[in-house]
Amino acid sequence: MCGIVGVVGRGPVNQLLYDSLLLLQHRGQDAAGIATAHGKNFNMFKAHGLVRDVFRTRNMRSLPGNSGIGHVRYPTAGSNSVEEAQPFYVNAPFGITFAHNGNLTNWRELRESLFAVDQRHINTNSDSEVLLNVLAHELQESVHGKTLDEDAIFNAVAGLHRRVRGAYAVVAQIAGYGLLTFRDPNGIRPLCLGRHDTEAGPEWMVASESVALEGNGFVLQGDVAPGEAVFISLDGKVTRRQCADQPQLSPCIFEYVYFARPDSLIDSVSVYGSRLRMGEHLADKVARNMRLGDIDVVMPIPDSSRPAAMQLASRLNLNYREGLIKNRYVGRTFIMPGQAVRKKSVRQKLNAIGVEFKGKNVLLVDDSIVRGTTSREIVEMARDAGANKVFFASAAPPVRFPNVYGIDMPDQKDLIATGRSDEEIARQIGVDALIYQDIASMQQAVREINPAIDRFDASCFDGDYVTGDITAEYLKRLSTGRTQDLEDEASGLQFNMGYAANDN
Repeated sequence: MCGIVGVVGRGPVNQLLYDSLLLLQHRGQDAAGIATAHGKNFNMFKAHGLVRDVFRTRNMRSLPGNSGIGHVRYPTAGSNSVEEAQPFYVNAPFGITFAHNGNLTNWRELRESLFAVDQRHINTNSDSEVLLNVLAHELQESVHGKTLDEDAIFNAVAGLHRRVRGAYAVVAQIAGYGLLTFRDPNGIRPLCLGRHDTEAGPEWMVASESVALEGNGFVLQGDVAPGEAVFISLDGKVTRRQCADQPQLSPCIFEYVYFARPDSLIDSVSVYGSRLRMGEHLADKVARNMRLGDIDVVMPIPDSSRPAAMQLASRLNLNYREGLIKNRYVGRTFIMPGQAVRKKSVRQKLNAIGVEFKGKNVLLVDDSIVRGTTSREIVEMARDAGANKVFFASAAPPVRFPNVYGIDMPDQKDLIATGRSDEEIARQIGVDALIYQDIASMQQAVREINPAIDRFDASCFDGDYVTGDITAEYLKRLSTGRTQDLEDEASGLQFNMGYAANDN
């Protein structure tokens, strides 16, 4: 899971891109990068770390230009060095900088084809570099040596859709032409468009979540549709075209459960509103399966479960308390690389208020249970604080299958629900009772806000992969080939690409 942003402005956009990445920081804490276009030059800086740590004043000064793209990276299999941080760059045709959120399921086959047929060399193990080179090749095939126009651009995206499988939301700059953005035919990963009117004319921004638009004064114009491409010329002209043969909106439901910020709108659905409704459905299941008189207090595990916990408590007329305090200077434990680091960070991240636990039967509410590490540590924390009984409710169903579309769940042995019943999971995390949301109820919570969504990617819950190309052999190969080695996060790469040298 990553965050992407692209801007075509009327003045320097480096600060806009930086501010947007800060608003998307929850989507990736491993690395950050910005690439701007200034005349015929591209300028880029990227490094491991949080946005605020990656970019210094000297870096921002070296990123001039009225258009640009940015990226925050969440590490998945195959993204373990700063060279694989984004944006990427390729010099032909025209010169392209590129950032991608998602994961390709056929990237190995594409890499072989790019080398053997298209005669393009891939320098990293990143599927994003593969996707960039597919786009570059399709652009080259579309123009046939002529000047680039909108038809050629959209034909290139259509050709890419025919070759590529998986999840991808993309922003790309084409030197001297403008900004291109597009979304895979299933719309698995989110992408939206915003506008800001100035005296000089409209400015445009595309981003993974609407919060990046609104936080910078842009007005949300809607989502980029599945399979759609949007081209924004350097003078601000916007052209949109459907480039896929059979697009079908199938958004990743884990965005609503956990990843997205609650103040975002994704595919016309309020993330906050969907979490409130998940709490309502979860409350109904708790009422069917537990004696409500046994519950003294409902507590969220901050932060993403708070709306569900509040609504659950309200619906069941139970006391709601904030008994766990979060250290906001520790990252999100789910997206931290490595189990040892993840486990250690839980106690650094959360602390219990003893008076809210002592002698009480506590119902803890979380958005989901993935590996169980966080849940187990928090249950122990609650008991250490004096809780009489500890119950646990998950606003999402059991996570039993790998996610292959950009979430770091590639190995089923890491998932606590794999091969275990709810009762066995309860014993593993040490609770007196465990209630999971039903898959249908989770989906209904989102669909109640936008009934037009016919299908979701809920593959990590039900094993149904919307791209239709995931087999047992694929999952086995993914598990075998997984690596979690990360390069030194302090290193960085600075590039100046174009016709002039960078004085900085």
